[in-house]
Order: sequence, then C-alpha cells, then structure tokens
Amino acid sequence: MTLPRRIKMVEVGPRDGLQNEPEAVSPEIRIALIDRLSATGLMAIEAGSFVSPKWVPQMADTATVLAGIARRPGVSYPVLVPNMRGFEAALAAGAEEIAVFGAASERFTRKNINCSIAESLARFVPVAEAAEKAGIRVRGYVSCVLGCPYEGEIAPAAVAEVAGRLFEMGCAEVSLGDTIGVGTPARTRAMVQGVAERVPVERLALHFHDTYGQALANVLACLELGVATVDSSVAGLGGCPYARGASGNLASEDLLYMLEGLGIETGVDLERLVAAGRFISEHLGRPPQSKVSLALAGRRESA
Repeated sequence: MTLPRRIKMVEVGPRDGLQNEPEAVSPEIRIALIDRLSATGLMAIEAGSFVSPKWVPQMADTATVLAGIARRPGVSYPVLVPNMRGFEAALAAGAEEIAVFGAASERFTRKNINCSIAESLARFVPVAEAAEKAGIRVRGYVSCVLGCPYEGEIAPAAVAEVAGRLFEMGCAEVSLGDTIGVGTPARTRAMVQGVAERVPVERLALHFHDTYGQALANVLACLELGVATVDSSVAGLGGCPYARGASGNLASEDLLYMLEGLGIETGVDLERLVAAGRFISEHLGRPPQSKVSLALAGRRESA
C-alpha cells in the first residue's frame, strides 16, 4: 500500500461545523477558536462565509471574525461565497482565499438554491474571473458525491462533470463532499477514480461525513489513490440536516490520530487540536464528538 508522505488537513469546523448550530456562536468565540486552531500547525482553516444572514444567521459577522483573528504566516483562512455579492464582501473584508459550492445532484441543487446545476455553475464564472484578477485562490466544493437525500445514489460521472467544470473555471482545488455520509470504501474509490479522469488527483480533496461510521475508512481508501488533502472538523462539529442520526463531519482529532498511526506527516499537534475541540465543545455545552478526544479524557480520568 503506497500512501502520501504528507497530508494537508483543511479545518472546516469554524464554518461548516458552526453553521449547523441551532444558535449562532458569537464572533468572539469564533475568533478564539480559530486562533487556537492556528496554533496547532493547521495550514488551512475555514473562517466563515459571506452568505445572506437571512439564510445562514450563524455565519453573520464573518467580516468581524476575519478582522479579529491573529493571522499566522503560511496559514490560509478561506471563506465561502455564493455569488459576486458575496465575493465583493469577502474582498472588502480582506479575504485571501474563497470557496464556491456546487452539487452533483440536480434535485439537491434545486431544493437548496432554486436553480439547476448548470445555472449554479454559471454564477461562479464571474466570481472565479474576479478572484483571478485579485490574486485570490479559489476552492470548489461538490456536495452529494456519493448520495443525495432526494435522488439516492449519485453516479461518478455526474460528480466528475461538476468537479471538472469547477476545475476548468479556475478552482485550484476541488473538495468532494459525501454530504449525507453514505459512502463505503469501494464506492468512494470508484467515485474518486472517475473524478480523477477530469481533475488531477493532486487537485482533489476529501470531505466526508461520518453518518454510518465509514469516514476514516473512506479517507484511507482514497489516500491509496494519491489524494493528499482531507477536510475535517474539530470535535466533529457539524451535522447533516438531511439524514436522521447523522453524526456530523469527520472529527479532525480522529483523522490526525489515524494519519499519525500511518506515519503520515501533517505538521499538526494532536494535543493542541484536542484542546481546541474541548474549548468549543465546552462553549456549546456538550462533549466533543471526537472518539480520540473522548478516549484521551477517559485515560486522564482513570490515571
């Protein structure tokens, strides 16, 4: 088994995780979380999104968050933008990297943003062009790469088409999201192999939810294909509103523990990462969803 020597972990908790909370987390707490994550050695931390507060009130004040964090050299703090209006707000706030969000499911796209996949991609073209002129890196997301709450299983060809379009319009990286966490290793490998026919594997990232407890196994299956970027969420923040019992994003602590066990370098300090997860979990009033964090806490209590 040949695996990458180094993996880039992209931390999505402050955006993808907290946007699913029933109540908004204050900018001060979000800033404190991002600063703690910056101190772990992570090189990419999603800081928020410039979407309408009407639709995602949890991400209001992202401009305040960007202004308040202690930016570290070499660390990127991408923000999600849905359109040109969001891009202009992100640019004014000093964002240096943005992300756009598509889906491989037609019904999911229509339910979410009331347009077709083709129309959603067309909205991103001027954003990508403006970002290139401004020297801002663009990341692309594809949701529902393995299953959709409305359509069921998604064909790899459909994922490859959307990923390929995002790559062609200038996305430096395309993150493949198992939005409802239904993937298994064999299906996940087949999907990534199909996408790699349109997008170079070194430009792909993985973004898996752990609804059925398969996220780590799915990551490992794709690392064997050469994928070297993985999204995760500290303390397992976030959840899937479309699948009952969904346990949320893959926890960053659990991903890091596996990677360390495989001898793969990340540059991330596990102890500091666990501490950051406990900080936000205490604020939210619940234990971390990371198995590693819970195991380490149990070990301390029994010592």
